[in-house]
Amino acid sequence: MTGVAVIGAGIGGLAAAALLAARGLDVTVLERAESPGGKMREEAVAGRRLDAGPTVFTMRWVFEELFDALGTALDAEVTTRRADILARHAWSADERLDLFADPARSEAEIGTFAGAAEARGFRDFLDRARLIYRTLEGPFLRSPRPTPMSLAMSAGPFGMLDLWRISPFTTLWNALGTHFRDPRLRQLFGRYATYCGASPFLAPATLMLVAHVEQDGVWLVEGGMHRVATALAAIASRHGASFRYGAHAEEILVRRGRAAGVRLLGGEEIAADVVISNGDSGALAGGLLGRDAARAVPRQAARSLSAVTWAMVAEARGFPLSRHTVFFSGDYAAEFRDLLDRGTLPTDPTVYVCAQDRDDSGDGAAGPERLLVLVNAPPNGDRDGSDEASLAACRDAAFGLMERCGLRLTPVDSVVTTPREWEGRFPGTGGALYGAPPHGWAASFARPGARTAIPGLYLAGGGAHPGAGVPMAAMSGRLAAESIVADLGTRMRRAG
Repeated sequence: MTGVAVIGAGIGGLAAAALLAARGLDVTVLERAESPGGKMREEAVAGRRLDAGPTVFTMRWVFEELFDALGTALDAEVTTRRADILARHAWSADERLDLFADPARSEAEIGTFAGAAEARGFRDFLDRARLIYRTLEGPFLRSPRPTPMSLAMSAGPFGMLDLWRISPFTTLWNALGTHFRDPRLRQLFGRYATYCGASPFLAPATLMLVAHVEQDGVWLVEGGMHRVATALAAIASRHGASFRYGAHAEEILVRRGRAAGVRLLGGEEIAADVVISNGDSGALAGGLLGRDAARAVPRQAARSLSAVTWAMVAEARGFPLSRHTVFFSGDYAAEFRDLLDRGTLPTDPTVYVCAQDRDDSGDGAAGPERLLVLVNAPPNGDRDGSDEASLAACRDAAFGLMERCGLRLTPVDSVVTTPREWEGRFPGTGGALYGAPPHGWAASFARPGARTAIPGLYLAGGGAHPGAGVPMAAMSGRLAAESIVADLGTRMRRAG
């Protein structure tokens, strides 16, 4: 049996481990934390557990295909319910807007909120988002290592017009201006760039495809998003994969030019024919897993955004929270100047709140409830980071914005996570949560694929192709598993 060592039990590593174990390979997953999930983690607050990482479940088809390939079904392992309200948005106590799973309801709501012209702009925007998604799903998202040339060749002469229409050379912010005159709507849909840790002023217009992804379904996971990770770990175990938690990988062993295993902190060596690094490629390139393995991928100077989160149990009064609610800053451009140009916490942050005891309509909460409050932050956790004064100022600004919109929070207890803590959990990132940011049309093609420059060493996770986010990380794990199976087959044929 071929030995496979997977470093990291994030969603990409779990997907790859489960698929390879199902193919009969001898898989060992090495995770330094005490449970699976990676960034899809839980936090214990006031005796209750809540999601403290990703909170939105989309692109259900990725997991349906994955679980089917593992001989089971998503519905057999995880209970989900489709949300009718995608998210609630607020700019002030008097400015609120819900987006719905039914685009006709969203269009009507936008018409009431901003006028008939903006409602028509929304309809055109969704059409464009659908075109972008359909143009990119096969040749980009599902492709193991797409290039501009492969994308053009897959489109063929009749698809080149669609490639031009997806506006790869236009920024998301500028493209949104062709659909919306109302700056609030431009800000709302510009926030899609932050889903992969980017700025709407630098990211390409292709990220409009997120609108189509959300219209295709936002799902609520019973038990929280961490349930997806524990389900995948359980399936991998059923197929024979072994998990070692509290196992800190110190070095990827490279011998005779090939990956040969992993050395753990403390000196134990685990031999393996194949190693999958389910971590940030920047950490790998920076030598955090050994000098020999550092040449596997090129260095990437750019980092995506980090975050400051408050995982809390609190009394919430006044504002009618939905499961997902966004409170927008007064000046979006200034917010990103703080984050990217100055490298500081924003003085006027946009705030995301996940109310985990509520459904999408806002029902379900009684008494103190579980909330995750998040603002974007610069990825400076391995440098000076943010001092206590700037963190306190950011907190005051964030909670002040929510209060101006009508939400009053009285915390029972909370756990704060800053870029410094994210760096501690995921070394070599500075706290960046999404790999390299897709700033500019070529950035998405610069993400490393599953294969590296070192034979036998593969990548999976949000920092690898096809990118950040739970479904994309899962897709990267599947691409890694497929690449390994193909390469092992080729190697065996040559040996024979």
